[in-house]
Amino acid sequence: MLRRIVWLAILLMGTAHLLYAPAYAEAAPIYELIAGKIANGQVTLTVSGKNLVEFYGYEAEFSYDPESLELLEFNSGREGFAIAPIVKNNKVIIAHTKIGDVAGDRGNIAIGTLTFKLKKYGESTVKWESIKVVTGQAQSTTTAVGKRVAISKAFADLDGHWAKADIEWLAMKGIIEGVDDTHFKPDAEVTRAQFVAMMARALKLQVSTTVDPFDDVPQDAWYADAVRNAYAAGMINGITYERFAPERDITREEMTVMLMRAGRHVAADVFKDVSIELTFTDASEISKWAVGDVTLALHAGLMQGGLYNKFMPQSQATRAEAAVVIKRLLSHL
Repeated sequence: MLRRIVWLAILLMGTAHLLYAPAYAEAAPIYELIAGKIANGQVTLTVSGKNLVEFYGYEAEFSYDPESLELLEFNSGREGFAIAPIVKNNKVIIAHTKIGDVAGDRGNIAIGTLTFKLKKYGESTVKWESIKVVTGQAQSTTTAVGKRVAISKAFADLDGHWAKADIEWLAMKGIIEGVDDTHFKPDAEVTRAQFVAMMARALKLQVSTTVDPFDDVPQDAWYADAVRNAYAAGMINGITYERFAPERDITREEMTVMLMRAGRHVAADVFKDVSIELTFTDASEISKWAVGDVTLALHAGLMQGGLYNKFMPQSQATRAEAAVVIKRLLSHL
């Protein structure tokens, strides 16, 4: 019996280090990918790691939707040498290394940041696929990370709005944009230039022309190409031969005329003139040059009247109304 007890004691002493090994073992590396707040149409992702050992250099791979996001910048924020990001299809590879005979870092480490431009409305995802860590002795280990972060570009002022569905659909297609990162202002007025730009994007309008038809449309204006192309396609006219009045709020009848000219440009067989009597109580207020297009738009279901059987031709159109009629036009094509 005594010999048996002594034997068990020796066995336990010999394996004691196994019982306490977890207390001394290195903790497993943990990698984190965190998205900051969206600002000016951009978002910055912070890339970091915890419990890292001999972190001398690395190569990390990420995937994302290039239709929704565009990589603007990679910043390692670390001493040493970083290569320019390698972007191919939906993947980007970043890499950095220390220089010289120095030790690799240990502990919790900020690896770098990635800044993306949000190209359109909706939710997209960036996934950290993997990382290859290189030690100062040129030994490397590749780890599958699999961390994802969702990036959502949404308008906070559409809840309960009658045009929400159409606005969001067009925004996801990149046809319309908000007034800032989180607001669309659906009930604000829309200018003549803004509406032309919306139509040009919706129809993917590309007319080869260098003619500047209006004196009040600067060549470097953000809407200049849209106005130039729409005019060449016969979709718009000015308020005079020389002036387009791009910054003036568009009226409902002006919007209707531009809409129907756009429709005839892309689908003349769909939008043909009709002879229907307008029964609105304010029909006499519709300008003669707009009557035919208003009639056709009503017949095609692209435009509707308002309260008290009025069309309100001289009222300013809203951003929501502009979005809805463009969505209706696209549904006919």
